Amino acid sequence: MNLLAFVFMASPPADGSGGGGSLVSTLIMFGSIIAIFYFMILRPQQKKQKQHQQLMESIKKGDKVILSGGMHGTVAGVEEKIVLVQVADNVKMKFEKGSITTVVREAEGEKK
Repeated sequence: MNLLAFVFMASPPADGSGGGGSLVSTLIMFGSIIAIFYFMILRPQQKKQKQHQQLMESIKKGDKVILSGGMHGTVAGVEEKIVLVQVADNVKMKFEKGSITTVVREAEGEKK
């Protein structure tokens, strides 16, 4: 449905009869669509961003991480925006903190 068709449907009839109720129902419909959009799309995305930010702040040396490219490694150093990741013996690479997608945490009973 294009914008022009919507404007004609939302406007009151030219003869002046009724039509006021249709504008109110249209506004209620759009309000409900905006509310659904907020609760189904925007709010979950904001929560996910907040969780990822907390994850980035909690990274410390020795954590095992998975990077966005699928590379696995162990954090060897942490700076403000850069993480030094050891991917193999004597191989350390610098990555942006944002490229870390998962921090692999082992259960306390399994660590020895």
